[in-house]
Amino acid sequence: MLSRLHAPAALARLPRESRDTLFLLVVIAWIVLPQVDHLPAWCSALVACVLAWRGWLAWHARPLPSRWWLLGLLATTLALTFLSHRTLLGRDAGVTLLVVLLALKTLELRARRDAFVVFFLGFFTMLTSFFFSQSLLTAFAMLLALLGLLTALVNAHMPVGRPPLAASARQAGWMALAGAPIMLLLFLLFPRLAPLWGIPSDAMSGRSGLSSSMVVGNMASLALDDGIAMRIRFEGQAPPQRDLYFRGPVLSEFDGREWRPARGDLGFGTAPHRSLRVSGAPVAYEVTLEPHNRPWLMTLDAAPRRPEMANMNSLQTGELQWLATRPVTDLLRYRAESYVDFRYGPLRRTNELLADLQLPPGFNPRTLALAAEMRRDPRYAEADAAVLVGAALERLRSGGYLYTLEPGVYGQHTADEFWFDRKQGFCEHIASAFVVLMRALDVPARIVTGYQGGDMNAMDGYWTVRQSDAHAWAEVWQAGQGWLRVDPTGAVSPGRIGSLQRLRAPQGMFANAIGSVSPDVAARMRAAWEAVNNRWNQWVLNYTQSRQLDLLRELGFDAPDWQDLATVLSALLVLASLSGVGWALWERRQHDPWLRLLQQARAQLGAAGVALPEHAPPRRMAQALRQSAAQPQAEAIQAWLLQMESQRYAADPAASLAALRRGFKALRWPDPKTAPAPVPSPADLSPPTP
Repeated sequence: MLSRLHAPAALARLPRESRDTLFLLVVIAWIVLPQVDHLPAWCSALVACVLAWRGWLAWHARPLPSRWWLLGLLATTLALTFLSHRTLLGRDAGVTLLVVLLALKTLELRARRDAFVVFFLGFFTMLTSFFFSQSLLTAFAMLLALLGLLTALVNAHMPVGRPPLAASARQAGWMALAGAPIMLLLFLLFPRLAPLWGIPSDAMSGRSGLSSSMVVGNMASLALDDGIAMRIRFEGQAPPQRDLYFRGPVLSEFDGREWRPARGDLGFGTAPHRSLRVSGAPVAYEVTLEPHNRPWLMTLDAAPRRPEMANMNSLQTGELQWLATRPVTDLLRYRAESYVDFRYGPLRRTNELLADLQLPPGFNPRTLALAAEMRRDPRYAEADAAVLVGAALERLRSGGYLYTLEPGVYGQHTADEFWFDRKQGFCEHIASAFVVLMRALDVPARIVTGYQGGDMNAMDGYWTVRQSDAHAWAEVWQAGQGWLRVDPTGAVSPGRIGSLQRLRAPQGMFANAIGSVSPDVAARMRAAWEAVNNRWNQWVLNYTQSRQLDLLRELGFDAPDWQDLATVLSALLVLASLSGVGWALWERRQHDPWLRLLQQARAQLGAAGVALPEHAPPRRMAQALRQSAAQPQAEAIQAWLLQMESQRYAADPAASLAALRRGFKALRWPDPKTAPAPVPSPADLSPPTP
């Protein structure tokens, strides 16, 4: 306890170099902290040990380690990085190396140039945090890191004395504020150019979401992922939540365990909307899709027309899924129009439906036997698809089947185990078993994956669709109507379809504490925070070329193009430059208080006949006064000038600036009429050459 009480006093007694080093180490630790979840465990441990070691050396004023230590640590880092990532290139390996090099460089802080290298490595490491997260919270954390690095940089440009860190922080803050208008101007008007290179192959690693295939049992992990998949803003009344089906991959091939999309031609260019039959009014909406490194454009079933988006084209498969021409690696906003009441596909049975009847041999014999038994039943012998679907759904409703996230590990015959043994499962268990039964009954059927439902945020009116809303449902073909959506999960658990309640992962100790006191308060806080994040996404992360041109339209340009953008940007940059020049000219006249006081003393000595160069320091001024004046007050003036020098440059000045002002007013300055002063030569007043 006593050591903690004496820690601030001990910190104040540290040499300036040790104090500045400790401050820089704290800033570096803050920069690295948001990336700990994305770094290998050995990397985080190594960086923590190196920073702690460097802090111990600074606190106890010990010498830095030899370069052999650094070479050994560097070689170890390269080997461990290669073992962890199987490469030294790419995003993950590059960030790992950069973070360790930043920490190791602190063991080489022998000169100011070494500190500048650390500063610039720190700035670059800050940028790498946005490789993993571009959230508002990450931006705020990096803003604090930026101010910390600027403070350390300003402090490094004050090599003499012991300037307070608070003063350096204020100056860094003013510098950041001065540069903010230029930063904002460039953000708003600098052309949004495509990257010169493609993204690294590991750029989207670690992100969860839908897959292009479905292994029975894997989708349940998404139900515990509370991450946001997309946000929707409906233009007008939103459809009922039970109708919010957002189409993803359609899976037709089944090998007994895994469902995959159909091979070969996906039907590009076949204009599937020609077979799409819709009724009712269209639903217009805007989607802000989170990056998922797939070309899938999630649209509400069914969207007959191409989604409207900037700088990207899209195609529609024969299964009504919209695909972008490149993977979605950034926030993507597009507008779409859908009909929730629709039918599509051939009205008569054709060969193209054969793929949706195939079942792998040797799997699910009891399900096949159940289908054969149903066909022998006179009620179903000649029944159409609608009757057979109704019978299967009734079996799900009345057979004691349960909807659960923990159905256990299924074996080889997944449909058999669901129908006859376990009688419980998640949506993919239910949909898979249902489609297998339909195919065994000679009804074309397939699985559609995507998202179902969502929450409406009352704070901003946006609907939030999360990864936990991931869902799998079935489509069956019926003569005379085409493909129809059937959601067998709704028969097992009606509350899953169109319900605001979902199975969620634990929200953390803080959120649980608030929720235990007041669930409503926790819900409102969550909604407010997500609304703020949505604004950040809409106006910062999703600020695209089209939004730049929209801004020019608001400024009065009828049909803005890139020439207009360049003209406005150039004009504003010239205006900002002129403003900066004007500020510099004004500030030149505004010396700091110490310099103003020294100028007043120089003016008094000049009036008394003591000729001084414009930049003579206080000690030189005292020497000139001693050579030129014999009045008793000259000694007091000389002592005052030496106190001025101490106040500016000494580590522990004896007098404050306010005391020096009072002393200046109390001094009696020499009178040139009673003691004419000889003019010293410039050689006498110029500082000695080193």
